[in-house]
Amino acid sequence: MNFKDLFKKGANCSFAVVFLLCLLTSNRISAQNITLEGTVKDAAGLTLPGVNIVEKGTKNSASTDFDGHYKIKLTNPKAVLSFSFIGFQTKEIAVAGKNKLDVNLSEDSHALNEVVVVGYGSVKKSDLTGAVSSISGNELKKIPVSNIAEALTGRIAGVQVTSSEGSPDADIKIRVRGGGSLTQDASPLIIVDGFPVNSMSDIASSNVESMTVLKDASSTAIYGSRGANGVIIITTKTGKDGKMAISFNMFYGMKTMANDIDVLPVDDFVKWQYEYALLSQTDKTILSNPNSYTKYFGNWQDRDLYNGVKGTDWQKQIYGRRGEVNSRDLGIRGGTEKISYNFNYAYYDEKAIMVGSDFKRNNLSLALKNKASDKIDLAFTVRYSDTEINGGGVNEQNEVSSLDSRLRHSVGYSPIPMPGLTTDNDDQSVNSYLVNPFLAISDNARQQTKKNYNLLGSFGWKLAQNLKFQSDLGLDNYNYSDYRFYGSSTYFSSTAKVGAGKPAMVMSDRKDVRFRNANTLNYDFKNLLGVNHHLTALLGEEMITTTSNNVTTTMLKYPDFFDLDDAMKLTTQGTPFSVDNFYSPDDKLLSFFGRVNYDFKDRYLLTASFRADGSSRFLGDNRWGYFPAAAAAWKISEESFLKNTSWLSLLKLRLSYGEAGNNNIPVGQTVQSYMSSTNSFIDGFGSYWAPSSVLANPDLKWETTVTQNIGLDFGFFKNRLNGTFDAYKNVTHDLLIEFPVGGTGYKTQYRNMGETQNTGFEATVNFIAFERKNFGLNFSVNVGINKNKINSLGVMDNFGVNTNWASTDIGNDYAVNAGSPMGLMYGYQSAGRYEVSDFDYVGGKYTLKAGVVDATSVLGSAVQPGMMKLKNTDGSADNKVTASDQTIIGNANPKSTGGLVINANAYGFDLSAAFNWTIGNDIYNANKAEFSTANRNGQYKNLSTEMADGKRWTNLDPASGQLVTNPTDLAALNANTTMWSPYMQKFMFTDWAVEDGSFFRLNTLTLGYSTLEALTSKLGVSKLRFYFTATNVFIITNYSGPDPEVSTKRKTPLTPGVDYSAYPRSRQLVFGLNLNF
Repeated sequence: MNFKDLFKKGANCSFAVVFLLCLLTSNRISAQNITLEGTVKDAAGLTLPGVNIVEKGTKNSASTDFDGHYKIKLTNPKAVLSFSFIGFQTKEIAVAGKNKLDVNLSEDSHALNEVVVVGYGSVKKSDLTGAVSSISGNELKKIPVSNIAEALTGRIAGVQVTSSEGSPDADIKIRVRGGGSLTQDASPLIIVDGFPVNSMSDIASSNVESMTVLKDASSTAIYGSRGANGVIIITTKTGKDGKMAISFNMFYGMKTMANDIDVLPVDDFVKWQYEYALLSQTDKTILSNPNSYTKYFGNWQDRDLYNGVKGTDWQKQIYGRRGEVNSRDLGIRGGTEKISYNFNYAYYDEKAIMVGSDFKRNNLSLALKNKASDKIDLAFTVRYSDTEINGGGVNEQNEVSSLDSRLRHSVGYSPIPMPGLTTDNDDQSVNSYLVNPFLAISDNARQQTKKNYNLLGSFGWKLAQNLKFQSDLGLDNYNYSDYRFYGSSTYFSSTAKVGAGKPAMVMSDRKDVRFRNANTLNYDFKNLLGVNHHLTALLGEEMITTTSNNVTTTMLKYPDFFDLDDAMKLTTQGTPFSVDNFYSPDDKLLSFFGRVNYDFKDRYLLTASFRADGSSRFLGDNRWGYFPAAAAAWKISEESFLKNTSWLSLLKLRLSYGEAGNNNIPVGQTVQSYMSSTNSFIDGFGSYWAPSSVLANPDLKWETTVTQNIGLDFGFFKNRLNGTFDAYKNVTHDLLIEFPVGGTGYKTQYRNMGETQNTGFEATVNFIAFERKNFGLNFSVNVGINKNKINSLGVMDNFGVNTNWASTDIGNDYAVNAGSPMGLMYGYQSAGRYEVSDFDYVGGKYTLKAGVVDATSVLGSAVQPGMMKLKNTDGSADNKVTASDQTIIGNANPKSTGGLVINANAYGFDLSAAFNWTIGNDIYNANKAEFSTANRNGQYKNLSTEMADGKRWTNLDPASGQLVTNPTDLAALNANTTMWSPYMQKFMFTDWAVEDGSFFRLNTLTLGYSTLEALTSKLGVSKLRFYFTATNVFIITNYSGPDPEVSTKRKTPLTPGVDYSAYPRSRQLVFGLNLNF
C-alpha cells in the first residue's frame, strides 16, 4: 500500500469520526438554545449585583447586573449552576429544564466566626475584645524565608521587624508597639503550642497553622510576667479527620549581593596615597616623592601608569559569590474520628554570598491526637531541630573588636598589590592594620550548632456537659555550641595574655532544659443564664522550671598554620588558658490565673483576667507579681437601628486596660553569684571561683507595663472592606536597669528605677476589589505610628552609651535622657570645612581669624584650611569647640512604619506583592564616617567615593607634585570641591554621618501557576503549583549606605540604627513548587 492509498484511507476514517461526533453532540448543540434567567437576592430580599454564576463542569459563566438579574445560555438542559458571592455561602442548584430560576443566598459568617488563638484558648474573631492580629500558615508558606519571623515584615500593624544585617542567621529584632524595657531585651514573648521559646528560628514555616500577635495588655496579661512587650503565639499543625493528605513543597534559589560601598578607583587611590605621604612626612624639606610612597608606587611622575588599571574589587571577592538556597519539606496528615496525625520534615540549606559562610537546618515533627472516649482527648507532639552555621560573618553582635570586621577590610584593603605590605596569601598577615580580606575571614572562622527537641503532651477530660479539664506537659532541651577561631591577625590574638599573636580558640557549650506543666479548667455556662447571656470561665495553674549550664574554654598559642578545622580536631595542640563553668540557679515560675468572657445578645462583650506570678528571680515579698486586665466591646452593628443595613457587616468598639510584667534579667541577680574558673584571683591569691562582675541586689522586683487601648473594628459591603483602628498608651515603670556602680569592685548592678512610655496609633485596612471563580484581586495595607519617651531615670542622671566601633576615638555617641525618646544619637554638628578665608597667612603659617570657631581640641591638631569644621553649639565666649558642644543629632525611631500586600489571581495564575516601609528614622552611618577618614593608621587604606578626587579638599598641585601653600592658589585649587580633607587625626561623629533612613521596599514578589485539577486528578494529585519569588526586588531611599534596614551594634538596645560593617543584604530569586496528594 503506497502513501497515496494510506492518505485516502485516513481521510475516509477521519470523515466517519467527524460524522459520528456530530451525531453524538447534536443534543448538546440544541441545548445551547436554552436560556435561563432570574434574580439573585440576599436573605432580606435585597438584590445582589456581581454574583458569579457558573455552569458546573464547563467554562460557561455569567454574573448578575446592578439589579441582581442574570441571563445565561446553557450547554446542558440538566446543568447544575453554582452561585457564589463574597460574604455569602455558595449555592449549587440543578436547572432541571427550567428557563427561570430565582435564588436567595445566605450570608457566610465564616469571616466573622474565624477562630483566633489567644492565651490558653481561642475565640471567634468577631468576639475579640483586645488588640489581636493574626496571619495564617497558608500565607507563611508562600514566603520562602529561612526564619519565619521575616514573614511578619510589613504585614501586621504595630509590629516592626528588622533584620540586623544580611547574614543567613541574622538577628531578627521584633518590636510590638515599641517595647517598654530600657536596658533589657524588649522582644515579645514567643509561645509555640503553649510552650515559651527564645526564638522562632527553629520552626519550619510549612508546619505552622497560624501565628497570632497579642498587642495590648488585656490580651497579654494572661501571660503575666512575660507579656509586657507583647506575645506572639505560634500554633503548629496537628492531625485532621479524613483520608491521608500528602504535601510536598520545595524551592531552589540564587542570591546575589544587592549593594556595596563604592571605593576610589586605582588611579585616585594612588593619587591620594601620594598626598597622604606628603602630608604625613616629618621631614618637610622633601617636597615630592616621599619614601613611603615611592617604595610601593614608584615616582610621582610615573603616576600615569595607573590610569585605567582595574584593581581588585574586594567586596565582590568576599561577598560576590552566587549564593544558593535549597528548601524541601514533606507533610503527611490524616486520621479518623479516633486518631489523627501530622508528620512534617523540612530541610533548608543555604550557601551564603560570603566566602566560607553557610547555613543548614533540619526540622522534624510528629503530632498525634487520640479521642480515647467521648470524654477523654489525648495529644502528643515531638519536634526536633538541628541547625549548623558556618562562617565568621554571621550574627556578630558579640564581636570582640570592630578591628576584625570583614566588610571593613574588604572596603579598605589596597586594590592593587603592594609587595611587602599587602599579600595575596590568605594564610599570611604582613601588617597589623592591612589584613587581606580572605585572611580576615579565615582568621575569624566560626562554627555554631544548635540542637533542640521538644516533647509536648496534653490530656483533656470532659468532666461534665460544659466543663473541661486539660493538663499540658512539656519538655524542651536546647543544646548550643559555638567554636570561634581567632587567627594571628585578630585583635583577640594580638592581646592574648599567653602567646600573643598566635592563633586561639574559644569554645562555648550551653545546655538549657525547660519543663512546663499547665492545668486549666474551662466552663461554658450555656443557657444557664438565658439565651441572651453567654458566659465562659477559665481557671489555671502553670509551672515552668529552667536549668542552664554554660562551659566556656579558651585555648591559646596554637601553631601559626592552624585554622578552625585543625584547632577543633587537635584541641590539645593549644595551651589551655581558662575553663569557666557557669551553672545558673534554677529559674522557676509558678503562676495562677483566671479569665471570664461574657456577652449579652452577642452585642455587648466583656473580658476580665487576672494572673499571679511567683518568680525565683526575686526574693521575699517581691517574688509575686499581680497582673489584672479587663476589656469591653460593643458590636454597634448588632443594634436594631443598624442590624438590617445591607452595607454594614461589622462595627465594633473596643476598650481595654491591663497590666503585664517583665522579669527579663539574668537569673541569680538577687544573690551574689560566682563562676567556676581556672584563671581567677581574689586578694592576689589564685582561686577556683570567680565572682560575677554584677553586684547582687536582693530588693529587685517586677517591671510592670500598664496598657490602655481603644479600638474600632469595621466591615462594609459584605466585608469587602474591613479592618481595624487602634490607639494605645503603654507606660512601663519600675524598669529593670543595669546601673553602673564604679568604685565598688563591680561593673554594674540591676535596679528598679525609671519609667518609659509608648503611645501610638495603628490601622489595618483590607479591601476585596473583586472575587470570582476564575479571578480575584485584594489589598491589605497597615500603618503604625509609635512615639516612645523616657519619663524618668529614677536616681540616675542622664547618661551616654558608646557603640565602640571607633575604639577610643569617639566617646559616648548615644544619649539616654529623661523626657526624651530612646535611640538618640549624640555628637557634633558639622559646619562644613575650614576655608582659606577663615585664616590669616603670615610667615608661611595659617592663623585662625578672630571670631572663627576653633575645633582644635576636638580634632586633635591645630586647624588648617580644608579640615572639618564644627559648630560651637553651647555658645561659649572663647568660640572653641569642646566635648560640651556635642548635642542630639539624630533619632533612630521611625515616625511611621507600614506594609502593603497585593494578591491577585486569574485562571490558575496567582500574583502576590508585599511592600514595607519606614518613615522618619535616622541611621548612624558609621561606615561613612570611617571610610571617609584617613587617620594615623589610615595610610595605604582605600576610601569611599565620598572622598573622590574633585570632591575632597586637596593640598596637592597635580602638575608639580608638591603641596600648595599660597592662599590664593590653594583657594583656587579647591574652588569646586565640597568635602573636607580626609587626612585627620581621628574619627569624628557628626551629623554628616546621620542620614534619613526612610525607605519603601518591594520585599517579595511572587508569580505562581496552579494546574487544572482535571489534568492532575488522574495521577492522584489534588494540587500542583509552580511559582517564582523574588526577594528584595527594589528599594526607594535617600540613604547612601548599602541598605537602610540595618542595626549592627546590638549589645545593648540603647544603640539602635547603627550601620557599621554589616553583612551585605542580598537579592534572591527562587523557583518552587507545591504538590498535594
